[in-house]
Amino acid sequence: MTRYQISRYTSTTILYAVLATVSVLVFAPLLWVIGTSLKTYPETIIRASSLFPEIPQWRNYVDIFDLAPFGRYFVNTLVVSVAVIAITLITSAMAAYAFSRLKWPGRETVFVLYLSMLIIPVHVVLVPNFILLRELRLLDTLLALILTRAFLPLGTFLMRQFFMGIPRELEESAIIDGCGYGRRFTSIIVPLSKPAFVTLLIVTLIMIWNDYLFPLVFIQSRLNRTLTLGLAILAGDFDVQWNIVMAATILSISPLVILFLFAQKYFIEGVALQGTKG
Repeated sequence: MTRYQISRYTSTTILYAVLATVSVLVFAPLLWVIGTSLKTYPETIIRASSLFPEIPQWRNYVDIFDLAPFGRYFVNTLVVSVAVIAITLITSAMAAYAFSRLKWPGRETVFVLYLSMLIIPVHVVLVPNFILLRELRLLDTLLALILTRAFLPLGTFLMRQFFMGIPRELEESAIIDGCGYGRRFTSIIVPLSKPAFVTLLIVTLIMIWNDYLFPLVFIQSRLNRTLTLGLAILAGDFDVQWNIVMAATILSISPLVILFLFAQKYFIEGVALQGTKG
């Protein structure tokens, strides 16, 4: 072997070793969660550091539904997520089209002001939202969670970046054919923006699915809780059954993992394209 080949082989070996180490560090906590979800309650205390149980206890995944209305929590989270995603995709796409393809006075200034909402922490608007929802008699309803999370400035930014990369010649051809703004938006822009829509869908779903603060503040009744709030209540304060909690955690994150596995192609493409346009 030449010196160049030896150097290249060594570099590749080191790179693979580093990647393997990072992979182990990343997946070890997940393996521990899966292993703990299959342990008995005494095992979670006596053999807490072990990754695998002596005898898998699949019954843990059934016991979740006996301890709490976990199915109801899942449905509540799904309803809120679907509603927020639908509203966010529609409003973000329409706003992004106005900011990227239409020419009107003060467009860039309005866009900067619109994006400035990204720097406002959600904690700042939590109390005003609570007071407003109380006056509207929407506290302790799923609609409260939907309305307070439905509009995402980040979504408009992501969609605008993607729309700006679509050739204007396509719209000019549509104008010649007599297409108006609405027809050009629905027939040209939307079909070409599938990666951007999938990216925004995943980002929004993760944000809503993992949201804990807003359900904690706006939801009081047991049957209106979401998954994150249900998991926190399930953990309790004393004598936590970690095997049940970890089993519930695995069930709660499974939809996100499955969705990403099916949509990762479009997600990666959308992130890559949005990062190179503007």
